[in-house]
Amino acid sequence: MSGTDDALIYLRDAYAAEVETVVTEIDGVRVTLGETPFYPGGGGQPADHGVLRWTGGEAAVTGHERAGERLWHQVEGAAPPAGTAVRAALDWPYRYAVMRHHTAVHVLSGVVYHLFRATVTGGQIYPDRARMDFALADLNPGRVAAIEGEANRVIAEGRPISVRFVSREEFERHDLVRTAKNLVPAHLTTIRVVEIEGFDAQADGGTHVRNTREIGALRVTKTENKGKSNRRLEIALSA
Repeated sequence: MSGTDDALIYLRDAYAAEVETVVTEIDGVRVTLGETPFYPGGGGQPADHGVLRWTGGEAAVTGHERAGERLWHQVEGAAPPAGTAVRAALDWPYRYAVMRHHTAVHVLSGVVYHLFRATVTGGQIYPDRARMDFALADLNPGRVAAIEGEANRVIAEGRPISVRFVSREEFERHDLVRTAKNLVPAHLTTIRVVEIEGFDAQADGGTHVRNTREIGALRVTKTENKGKSNRRLEIALSA
């Protein structure tokens, strides 16, 4: 949800689809990189996959593992030795589809929060859909229509989306949490914030598009009652 580690390129530039970097460590079929574009998964956003290419070799990146300050990437087949210069390339169509849906659920959660003061209790993002659960007792058809309409209004306005890093003190002073439980680790002194200009800002560690128009039209495809005061919305986007 936060962090400013310079090696994690996805925190600063979600559009860095290919990066020239170097293998810094190797452990069997796991490697660490000097810089990495690969998002390891978290907060409902699935992990990236892609490929490492180097002179004389190539290996698919199939998984990721955090270990303290290290972000390990699991590769399929023989890993390149430490010190090898590699090109780390994302499966960009997959990443971009996930980005669109991630930004879409930020719009959705912002709309539900501003209309009904309801917070998020869970969610999951996919490349072709997304779902989000809210601490909301009533999700009648009129409310669903209002949520969908307001979300599409915000999307169509073409609002810029930006990333900034704020101090713990600034984070505590502002309303930057849309989840029912604050998931920002207490030890962090710098918090990453994703802002949809003039609409909503949230603490977040994932990847997003640069403008709401990239999301496309949003459609609520399904609603579910997930228990007392807990309602689920599932959405899909136009191509």
